[in-house]
Amino acid sequence: MESLKIIFLCIAAAVVYGILHDQVTARVCVEYFTIGHPPVFDTDSPTLLALGWGVIASWWIGLILGVPAALACRAGALPKFQASRLLRPIGALMLTMAVLALLAGIAGYYAAKADAIRLMGPVASRVPADKHHAFMADLCAHLTVYGVGVLGGFGLCGWIVIQRWVLARKAQ
Repeated sequence: MESLKIIFLCIAAAVVYGILHDQVTARVCVEYFTIGHPPVFDTDSPTLLALGWGVIASWWIGLILGVPAALACRAGALPKFQASRLLRPIGALMLTMAVLALLAGIAGYYAAKADAIRLMGPVASRVPADKHHAFMADLCAHLTVYGVGVLGGFGLCGWIVIQRWVLARKAQ
């Protein structure tokens, strides 16, 4: 049962982060969602788009990271971790993701403004020219979050195993 709690915690954390992140990026450039994504929701509302895409784009990564986290916490003879023990580390990962997404978004915006990166292909012609920089800011923020989230999630699994091993060594 504790393994299911850990998996659910990871899914819930991913979804909450996804919704909050998308609430910000949908307001930076709603076209990132209305043009840059398939038309799943018939709305231009940044709030509704962020709610919908925050869930769609994140629940599955929470599941993918939740299963190894549950294994890292519960498998084997080492002292077991409860789901509650992951609240702070997951919170720290989410904060790290937010800070790095902000920095990547700012960097993406200024890189696009300096013409170091640009929106290309069919999306470029559909996004209003005055929104290209903001679109690239959103793209950079989202790509950063995906990378940091996946690496950080697997890093968290490694940290859990190390912490369990340290606890076992102290108990000897």
